[in-house]
Amino acid sequence: MISINSRIPEMALQIVTLQGKSEINSSSLFERKTILFGLPGAFTPVCSQTQLPSFAQQEGTLRAKGYENIVCLSVNDAFVMQAWKEQLAPEANIIMLADGSANFTKALGLELDLTQMNMGMRSTRFLAVIENNVVTQLNIEENPGVCSISNASLLL
Repeated sequence: MISINSRIPEMALQIVTLQGKSEINSSSLFERKTILFGLPGAFTPVCSQTQLPSFAQQEGTLRAKGYENIVCLSVNDAFVMQAWKEQLAPEANIIMLADGSANFTKALGLELDLTQMNMGMRSTRFLAVIENNVVTQLNIEENPGVCSISNASLLL
């Protein structure tokens, strides 16, 4: 599992931005001061009502504090991530990281097995600050149904 001072694993990632779907290498994505927040799933209650909206609403303030990238990670495909972004945060410049097979999530060691709830392998709910591909802050929710230490207000 990643921790503070861990390097982000280098791999190809699929992202969805305001311009559409593309691939990027993780080292390029996380070279700047970046907020990475992970969540169990697009369109799920806490993710849709609390976590993603907190970053969309506070985007301007976060950028004023020097965060250059805001990245949302979920174990969903790019089409789901695009539809979710269009519904919840169409104006926000949040990069949606589609990790459909959970490869990046597993490389981070932040996977959450929800097979008993018929949701399969997902990401745990977390918040990380990454600078120059190194984790400088990491908050992992003990209960994935709660968003108390992985929302935007914590950084403000």
